[in-house]
Parts: sequence; structure tokens; C-alpha cells
Amino acid sequence: MNSDTIKVTSTELTKLERIGAHSHIRGLGLNDALEPRGSVSKLSSSEGMVGQDDARRAVGVIYKMIQEGKISGRAILLAGKPGTGKTAIAMGLAQSLGQDTPFTSLSASEVFSLEMSKTEALTQAFRRSIGVRILEETEVIEGEVVEIQVDTPVGSGQRTGRLTLCTTEMETVYDLGAKMIDMLTKEKITAGDVISIDKASGKIGKLGRSFSRSRDYDAMSSTTRFVQCPEGELQKRKEVVHTVSLHEIDVINSRQTGFLALFSGDTGEIKSEVREQINAKVAEWREEGKATIVPGVLFIDEVHMLDIECFSWLNRALESDMAPVLVIATNRGIAKIRGTEYKSPHGIPLDLLDRLMIVSTQPYTHAEIKRILTVRCEEEDVEMADDAIELLTRIAMETSLRYAIHMIIAASLCADKRKAGEVEVEDIKRVYTLFVDVKRSTQFLMEYQNEFMFNELDDDEDEDEDESEEDAEAPQNSSEGDENAMNED
Repeated sequence: MNSDTIKVTSTELTKLERIGAHSHIRGLGLNDALEPRGSVSKLSSSEGMVGQDDARRAVGVIYKMIQEGKISGRAILLAGKPGTGKTAIAMGLAQSLGQDTPFTSLSASEVFSLEMSKTEALTQAFRRSIGVRILEETEVIEGEVVEIQVDTPVGSGQRTGRLTLCTTEMETVYDLGAKMIDMLTKEKITAGDVISIDKASGKIGKLGRSFSRSRDYDAMSSTTRFVQCPEGELQKRKEVVHTVSLHEIDVINSRQTGFLALFSGDTGEIKSEVREQINAKVAEWREEGKATIVPGVLFIDEVHMLDIECFSWLNRALESDMAPVLVIATNRGIAKIRGTEYKSPHGIPLDLLDRLMIVSTQPYTHAEIKRILTVRCEEEDVEMADDAIELLTRIAMETSLRYAIHMIIAASLCADKRKAGEVEVEDIKRVYTLFVDVKRSTQFLMEYQNEFMFNELDDDEDEDEDESEEDAEAPQNSSEGDENAMNED
């Protein structure tokens, strides 16, 4: 269950919190030795991750290899029963990798719902997961603002002015035109600010406020950032790093309005010739030392929903030089491969299974489920009594963990209704009677099946009865035929 919490001050919107199914996950919860952190009565719990020690150790090794750039074009399968934390582990991997490593997540059914071919959708997902770190040197002017003077124009003349910047070793006065004056006004630059000016584009960036002005209380706010006055010369060469994905480069170069298409999401199909040219250009940058490739992660959930054509494409794509780490998850056992009549483990063709490093997840124990529910209560800011958590844990063991997690916020609303400070057993019982789980819903359907429309159970029973009657008549008919044949003889 998702819920939005918006905190608003009297002047502006300051914070938007999104509470989702895995918003409590902060990482894999591993230490430097890739062992699960935090031991509470032999129960590992850290960064929102609870239990699944072996699976987390295995994914921790993959994380280390991705971080060092030693793995690409590999595929990992997270296999286990529903509700055993497969998606949570993938989200933990994404959080551990951080913002610098591209991470793309999609459900296998999305491939068929997009307005493009299946292979094009997978190609775009692959290239979203490959980053290009572009290095470039630029000349910048960095210093502390000593004084800004703006001359008032006479008549219709343009505004001019002077900007005095200093470092710990020198001080220089620069002439300002109308454009630079407007930019300084827009950024609200005042004396005592430390700024950076890009000489090529003229872009002005405010780095913070100088420590020498830290006692100017009138010019401070709660968000004021103080920095040291720059050292050395005012003009210096600085290396700037831009990280973009291959897909973003594809979109920008595929059409005239490519940059705008990134924001609208209407990228359409991209020609293979464009991608080939971009690959050649990126390879040239790598040879010149201007760029490096950052292999990211592509996570495909419910991978058994892909068909045989998609699996064949994945087989070939994993052999490419620029392929991300593929992490796929499924909760199927022996199942049919979509698009064929053949069955295989997890609904995945055997030739692709042979390429996978398989990580299995185990069902949670009673203590682990109790800890997960406690973490979820903290995430959703719900106060719950100990006996209520114990009852909720028993319900999760008998029904499912997801059902119990969904009951938390509903029970909290029931507690608020009776103006209670925390959720108690009676709130859990009330929610349990209001919302049924899968087992009770199935039992209800079996009892009242005749009252539902398009009931197929009766039809199946009638077919079984007809087949049994035909089987019973078959020997009788054959015996009658034998008697007739003897009489004719």
C-alpha cells in the first residue's frame, strides 16, 4: 500500500515523503567483509534488510564486482517463493550502488505494453543501464566576491559594472556587461559569496558563503553553506565529469527534438544506424581517454512473462561488449516458456539458464517476519503494541507477509478512529474481519460458486461426469458388438 505524506510550512512546500513497498530498504546491509550486519538474537538486520543472509552474501559479491568494474554481460537470477524478498534484494543492490551507477528496473510485462517492438523496448532498457562518464577540462574563475558595483546608465544606454574577486593570494577587478549583471542578480550574489564562473559559457555558480562572513547574521539563513576562500590564482583549469546513459545519447541524436523527447518520454524506435555511430564515437572517446564506460544494472522482475523471442534476444545481447549486469527475478517453478508448449525450470529456456548465476531465497522464519513488520511500522510511523505485533506475525505466517504488511496502515486508521495512541489487538482483529486474505476468499468462492457469473467449476465437473459416463458405456458397447458378430457367424 502506498501513501503520501506532505509537510508544508507557511511559505513553501518543503518535503514530500513517498512510502512504498520497499521504501524502507537503504542497502544490502553488509559490512566490508560482505557479511550481514547487525545481529539481534542471531537475526541479521541492517539498512532495512532482514534475513536472507546467503542471498545477500551472494549479491554482495556481485555488488563488489560491479563497483570495481570487473563484471559486465553477466546475468543473475533471484529465484524463490512469493514474498521472500527478491525485489527487496534488488532494491538493496540499487541503493548500495548509489547514483553514479545506472540502475534500470522494469517488469517483464512492460515490454509488451509499450508502443514499440519487444526487442526495441529491451534494447532501450539495456542502453539505459550503461553509463558513459565523459571527462572534459574547462577554464573557470573561482573567488570570493569583495564588491559588486553597477553603474546606472544615462538615457537608453546599457548597464555596466565591475566585479571584484579575490583569493587568499590575489585580487582582480572584472568589467561586467548587462548579461552578467542579470545573472548575478538572478543568483542573488552579494559580497562575501564564493562563486564560480565558467569562461566558455559565462554560467555563474554559487559555491557558498565565505567563512570570513560567518558573523554577518543578517546575511545568513538556516540553509547557508560556508566554504573556505579559494587558494591560488583566480583562473584555473578544472576537470568536469558528466555521466549520461547511452540511451540518452541515442535519443538526443535520433531526432531534432531529441533533447525534449527525454522529458516527454516519447522516444519512439531508434534506428540501428544511429546506435552504431554512437557506439563508434564512444569507442573513440575511450581510446582518447575522454570517456569511460560505467556498466550498470538492469533488473527485470517477473521474468517468466517474457516470451521465447525476448529470451533469444537476451542470449545474444549478453554477449555484447557493452552489456550491463542483468538481474532477473521469478517466483515460478517448472512452468511453460511463453510462446511455446515446452516446460522448463522457472519458465526460462535451458540455454539462458545455463548463463545465469542463480541465487535462491528461503522462506522467512517467525522471528524474521516479526522484525520485518517492526521495520515497516517504523517506516509508516505507526505505534503498535507488542501483543498486536505478535498477532500480526502469526497472521503473516498463516496467510502471507504482504497481507500482514497491508494491514499495518489500516489498523493504524482504526486506532486513530477510536483516538488511541497505538495499535492494539482489537484493531488487528477488526481489520482481519474487514479484509479477507487469499485463503478465505478462495474458501468463500468454493462455498458460493453457483451464485457467481461465468462459473467454470460446474462446467468442469459436468465435463468430468460426461467423460466418466462415456468410459462406462464404451465396454458395454464393445460387448454388444461382439455378441452381434457371433450371431452373424
